[in-house]
Amino acid sequence: MSTDTLPLPEKNPERRPARSAAELIRLEGVTKRFGDNTVLDHLDFSVDAGKHVTLIGPSGSGKTTILRLLMTLTKPEEGTITVDGQQLFPAPEKQVREIRKKIGMVFQQFNLFPNMSVLRNITEAPVTVLGMAKDEAEVRARELLDLVGLADKCDARPTQLSGGQQQRVAIARALAMRPRVLLLDEVTSALDPELVAGVLDVLRDIARSTDITMLCVTHEMNFARDISDQVLMFDSGRVIESGPPEKIFSEPEQDRTREFLSAVL
Repeated sequence: MSTDTLPLPEKNPERRPARSAAELIRLEGVTKRFGDNTVLDHLDFSVDAGKHVTLIGPSGSGKTTILRLLMTLTKPEEGTITVDGQQLFPAPEKQVREIRKKIGMVFQQFNLFPNMSVLRNITEAPVTVLGMAKDEAEVRARELLDLVGLADKCDARPTQLSGGQQQRVAIARALAMRPRVLLLDEVTSALDPELVAGVLDVLRDIARSTDITMLCVTHEMNFARDISDQVLMFDSGRVIESGPPEKIFSEPEQDRTREFLSAVL
């Protein structure tokens, strides 16, 4: 799979250190509640451009909520969220729409349009949202399908693909928008075990061959160790420990982190 013509942020094979240390995402004092349940509790954290940050922790600790906030699928009760120097919340709707164009997300479920071909699933948003010419969008889509190993599936319908293939199309679709940030929400959790490795290999390739910023929620600890610049351990809506993967996975400081890792590794 060639990335020579991949329409992504500037390539950086020597991924560490990142090309830029500029802060790209910042959450300050973010609180999110669902009824009486406080999912995020005055959360503060930031992500630098080009970095790959993985969020780990037990279910219900607030990890996916962070991704949903960045995608503006939900709003916090308190705090501010800034992306690329612009405030995402609170902010006027026009500003929110512009910032959203910089963020791509791959969900647990593939959410492909079943009535569209694979190629059109990938080109639809660049054409309708970014105003890209159809021919240009198709060239980029074919390059991305080559990247994810599905160059021969342009004309297929999603229902003709395996779950792993559908998720790879979803990854290509997210990248087609040239996002500054790629959000990954348990992207292998809906797949049969034998399909997981292929999807993770695609994401490793993207992580290692580009400097796109990645924020990942996963229970695949080996994957997190491989791609991460920083790992954040969440519990009860707060970051209780953070650091490089070699420290978090080998020498965690917090008992709660050790308990969680012993249960999932």
